[in-house]
Amino acid sequence: MTRHEIVAPSRDDTVVRLASEAVGGPLGRRARLGSSWWTPLRVLLALTFLTCGVGLVQKDWCRDHAWGAPGVYTHACYSDIPPLYYGRGLADGEVPYIGQSEDRQVEYPVLTGAVMWLTAQLVPSSDVPTDRSRWYFGINAIGLALAADVAVGETMALAGRRPWDAAMFALAPGLALAGTINWDLYAVALLALGMLAWAREKPVAAGVLIGLAAATKFYPLFVLGPLLVLCLRAGRMREFGKTLAAAVITWLAVNVPVLIVAPSGWARFYVFSKARGADWGSVWYMFEHFNVPVLGNPQLSTLNKLTEVFFAVACAAIAVLALAAPRRPRLPQLCFLVLAAFLMTNKVWSPQYVVWLVPLAVLARPRLWPYLLWQAAEVAYFFGIWGYLIFVYSAEGYQVTGYQGISSGWYFATLAARFLAVGLLAAYVVRDIINPERDVVRALGTDDPAGGVLDHAEDRFRLRFNPGGRGLSIDRASANQIGG
Repeated sequence: MTRHEIVAPSRDDTVVRLASEAVGGPLGRRARLGSSWWTPLRVLLALTFLTCGVGLVQKDWCRDHAWGAPGVYTHACYSDIPPLYYGRGLADGEVPYIGQSEDRQVEYPVLTGAVMWLTAQLVPSSDVPTDRSRWYFGINAIGLALAADVAVGETMALAGRRPWDAAMFALAPGLALAGTINWDLYAVALLALGMLAWAREKPVAAGVLIGLAAATKFYPLFVLGPLLVLCLRAGRMREFGKTLAAAVITWLAVNVPVLIVAPSGWARFYVFSKARGADWGSVWYMFEHFNVPVLGNPQLSTLNKLTEVFFAVACAAIAVLALAAPRRPRLPQLCFLVLAAFLMTNKVWSPQYVVWLVPLAVLARPRLWPYLLWQAAEVAYFFGIWGYLIFVYSAEGYQVTGYQGISSGWYFATLAARFLAVGLLAAYVVRDIINPERDVVRALGTDDPAGGVLDHAEDRFRLRFNPGGRGLSIDRASANQIGG
């Protein structure tokens, strides 16, 4: 295999190879590649639009019936976007954060609020509220589809010689079902752009884009943790410092003006996040439902501390793994582990959070069967949460005709299945880190296509397991090179 040869999935992945038998079998060794107008990027962009289109069709009933309950649950087509158009004053011309009453304040970071307001300005005037909500949803759906295309394109670029791995993102069932529940795909696209800037050894641009992503949704900041650990191991702290400084300055530049003009509106996201109890999708919600001792009924302050402690312990374990692994992990591997740890320990795990994980999962471990198992669990949870809400709706005395939903037992089965599927995928990533010869990306002779200055960099600092059983120790030879 030559240095720049593109990996054919039908040769590389057992599942794809078996599936390819339906269309003539794996690509031949002498097949002519690169001669078609349909380049990998164009194919992937088309597939992404197709997936987003399927998602829009799945939302048809809600668009025709103005997202009314309980129909949004019985037809599994719920979206936050139309209800918030009216509920947050956007339909009345209100500007997010500024002068809003407490019950209408936008509960998202400022760039998401900006997108909500800007797209509201594009809605044609009409005296019919349902028409305006359809327009608002449609405009946002187009914007989110474009963001998904950006994210898929950048994922392809980060995959190096494995561009077709991004098809796992482009065709993800989670993208079709959950991509238009909220505005998360804008943060996904910005983070993907930031990671690509880092891969192209542009640390300042990477920091700016990560800062913008974090001003859209908070989770992109978690990428800085893996970058810190990997740069420490590789002795590339100067580049990390540039990225960190650019991210902080950018985040402040976006947030401080809003903080000065509307402090209570700006703080709404942070106050709301801290004040939420165990909510849909989280393991804490399951503990609460089944009255698990200690974990099931803590005070809110205790719950916040528990989630923080569990996440901190998980991050510490990931850091030790990264510093002690026989070969420095790839950046997407650590980013996936940190984000998976956050979701598994968080108070809330909404259905749309699947789009956070998909691109990182594709880059961290581009193998189909555990990925498909996880996506199947996400699909089961997607329909499970709406079915459970119908069950709750009926239990509260509301009239529901037709589908009566699923009981709490079935709902929590889907919740546990999703939790275990993400855990299984994380376990495979950990296995690849401990045994780097199992990493299919590195099997090509590459190191870290998304690593930028980390790609093929030598270790300058590493932890080693003491053979005498006395725990970890610093590799003295490597540590002595840090100041060199």
